[in-house]
Amino acid sequence: MRAYYLPHLKELEAEAIFVIREVVAQFERPALLFSGGKDSIVLSHLAKKAFYPAKIPFPLIHIDTGHNFPETIAFRDALVEKLGVQLIMGSVQESIDKGRVREETGVNASRNALQTVTLLDTLEEYKIDAAMGGARRDEEKARAKERFFSHRDEFGQWDPKNQRPELWNLFNGRKHMGEHFRVFPISNWTEMDVWQYILKEQIELPSLYFSHERDCIVRDGVILAHSEYITLKPEEKVERMVVRYRTCGDMPITGAVLSEANTLEMIIEEVATTRTTERGTRADDKRGETAMEDRKKQGYF
Repeated sequence: MRAYYLPHLKELEAEAIFVIREVVAQFERPALLFSGGKDSIVLSHLAKKAFYPAKIPFPLIHIDTGHNFPETIAFRDALVEKLGVQLIMGSVQESIDKGRVREETGVNASRNALQTVTLLDTLEEYKIDAAMGGARRDEEKARAKERFFSHRDEFGQWDPKNQRPELWNLFNGRKHMGEHFRVFPISNWTEMDVWQYILKEQIELPSLYFSHERDCIVRDGVILAHSEYITLKPEEKVERMVVRYRTCGDMPITGAVLSEANTLEMIIEEVATTRTTERGTRADDKRGETAMEDRKKQGYF
């Protein structure tokens, strides 16, 4: 059955739009966390629908690590111009220069964990009291513990054991000064739902998501794009591969998959048969069994 005729997508869309509108109704300075990945792109599309024909009434926030895929940055800039929304950027490099964080060293160095401090500083600088994100419960076990409205204390930290009930889609956005909320309007969506919705709505995506040739290395079973941000180990060789990405993050940590899928229909067919989660190729999630939850408790996305 083609995505155009899947009625549950309309239900998921309506739920997400309801949550987005609820955020604008309850909070004074909401924002949308935008990574340039498919989920945040879908979220921006839903926000556009929620307030059409008016413009999206809140800014997009992008935390720039400096290690992004060039395709992602180009797509972000084009989309912001198309939507006519404000873009707020937090710079990890600036956080490093100010001494707020210390850059990792070694062959497995990553700026992923450093984003947390930059994000919290950016939210505080712009007095953001509700930051919407495209996280979904099916992505990772720590994500599955989140509610739609996820409370953060005055330090930006999350306590998975202290969350508010959300019976009958009633959301409690009350907070004390200095606290804020993370809100996840597409929590109940699956990866398949996202792709089917993208097909149904004909949403544009960065070229990374479609099959293409790229110079890559294989590290600990993960296919990584070769770039200036990666230090090669002596045994590693750069190979030309035909790949695509299921998730977009930093170049040194985001794994690709071997794929010939160059259309939305082919991607949906591929996702339907895979047995690996989309974050299964993220090197940052392999640092420990509770890597994601530990980062989220500290204020990560």
